[in-house]
Amino acid sequence: MALRVVSAVKKRKKKPSLVLTLSAAGLLIGAGSAAYWLLTQGQPLSRDLPVGTKMIPQDALFAVSLTTDPRQWQKLREFGTPETQGEVDKNIVQLRDYLRYAAGERLLTNNGYDFEKDIQPWVGDEVTIAILAPQANNPPPKPVATDGEASNSQQSLVMVLPVKNPEIAKSILAQPKSLKQGKWIERSYQGIAIKQNEGAIGANFSAALLDGRFLVITDNPKATERAIDAYKSKISLATIGGFADNFPKISTYQPFAQFYVNVPIAARIAAAAPKHRLPAQVLAQLQNNQGIAGTVSLEPEGMRLKGISWLNPNSQRLLSVENKEGKMPSRLPGETLMMLSGTNLQRLWADYVLTAQSNPQAPFTPEQLRGGVKSLTNMDLDRDLLRWMKGEFSLSVIPSTPKDDSPENFRAGLVFMVQARGAEGGKSLRNAAETSLQQLDDVMKNQYQFQIQPAKVSGKPVVNWISPFGTLTATHGWLDGDVAFLVVGAPITDKILTNPNNPLASSLPFQQTVPKEPSPSNGQFFLDVERTVKSFTLNSLFPNQQTMLAATRSIGVTTAVNDSRSTRYDIFLALKKAGKPAPIPSPSAVATPLLPVPTPTPTASP
Repeated sequence: MALRVVSAVKKRKKKPSLVLTLSAAGLLIGAGSAAYWLLTQGQPLSRDLPVGTKMIPQDALFAVSLTTDPRQWQKLREFGTPETQGEVDKNIVQLRDYLRYAAGERLLTNNGYDFEKDIQPWVGDEVTIAILAPQANNPPPKPVATDGEASNSQQSLVMVLPVKNPEIAKSILAQPKSLKQGKWIERSYQGIAIKQNEGAIGANFSAALLDGRFLVITDNPKATERAIDAYKSKISLATIGGFADNFPKISTYQPFAQFYVNVPIAARIAAAAPKHRLPAQVLAQLQNNQGIAGTVSLEPEGMRLKGISWLNPNSQRLLSVENKEGKMPSRLPGETLMMLSGTNLQRLWADYVLTAQSNPQAPFTPEQLRGGVKSLTNMDLDRDLLRWMKGEFSLSVIPSTPKDDSPENFRAGLVFMVQARGAEGGKSLRNAAETSLQQLDDVMKNQYQFQIQPAKVSGKPVVNWISPFGTLTATHGWLDGDVAFLVVGAPITDKILTNPNNPLASSLPFQQTVPKEPSPSNGQFFLDVERTVKSFTLNSLFPNQQTMLAATRSIGVTTAVNDSRSTRYDIFLALKKAGKPAPIPSPSAVATPLLPVPTPTPTASP
């Protein structure tokens, strides 16, 4: 799990996408399903911070807190379609078996404990699982294979179990089960009794009860000491820079799951990987960030993820707070299939340049895009185009209504809108925009032999690009005085030039999917998955894509710069419902982990 998290940090950053959203949701569904099988009673508590954060050291790479309420897991499994439920349950079982092996058998079953019989009667309402980063002074660890590569890793696994019946918990520790290998020993650290095994090769187990309220179980005695140190010194995940300030901003009643990723730690581990090393410039940029956290909740119509990311308190970088109530959804028709909007394209590009420069993992380098624009149009991207693109922008896909089925008819139009807001040197930026558009017209005419034809659509002036084959390829013009638009593909210009009676902002799918918070925002994303899948054949981008798409109605995202050091994200997946599913199959006789399980190095007993 830890290696998969690190791998995610190494991957290229993209705009909010269906792949990213569903991948994150799938990870949480799988992780939570293990808790559903292990824990089947209790009500989740409403907390600002995940349970057990005061026992987790600050160098935790990843932490996830999972509800134990079986009704929530049942609710989760009711989403989807009859055709997809079987596939989803199969994935849940595989991931559940992995976590059962990693966090259950390795820490409990192999040491004589049965979770349902010995742990369930006293455990609280949610559990927290954390991955601790290797300590700098550790000896060279054993290699662990992942994705066909070998990388050095010695992460420790920590489980924090809140205790709702201290007497039963104490009796369990006082009279431990007999071991198949080795023996139990008891020792004390900082006045706290620790029970651990001794003599079992490669199967370390250590447990301590803190203040009679939290049982800490680890796969390494040193990790238990680190958890006690964190609790005693009050230097823990709960006190790491920005954690306690930012996590409450995304807290929700009865959360389904809560998670945290330590970005600097993850970046350092990724930088040390034997392959695909991160450049020093990229690592320096990642060190500016401190954490990414999220809260997942289930609602009647789908799943909501509230996320937040924040900068390192020592970082000199500051975020520009530029949130506004966007007007782009009101300029688009209700049948729009996809929309991505933001408040300032010039600033978005500047932020991308900052993080993508010299980054081989970026989808494209700034110089590649600049060179491409120069080669195709002989225009300078920064000076001739982005210079005047300081206002709100959007990229959308609007379906067409073809008059016939001839192949030259495009099925949708790609629409780009951007506001030429403000002035420069005493001149309106619209003047600069018109100069750029005139340059584009000249390039299309002289270099590509397009016909440039002024025309009127819905009584408003536009410029059409007619290809050498005589078909309309693109149209550009102006909306609301300072909003330039470019339509490529289907001739849908009339749908945006006339004030739509049912704009996208008022359509039911948009209203029910795109989060209204945070408000004001600096960006939104909307995808009507159901209609898009019906209208187009999509390339396969991730495993079981059709299964996931078939279970999803639409996806909405709203983002905002919360303050100069943090950014908020709200994501909602509107899901279909298949009704009450069959019971989850019993655990596999032999678990088949989908992810690599860190192999603990034998630790000498104190």
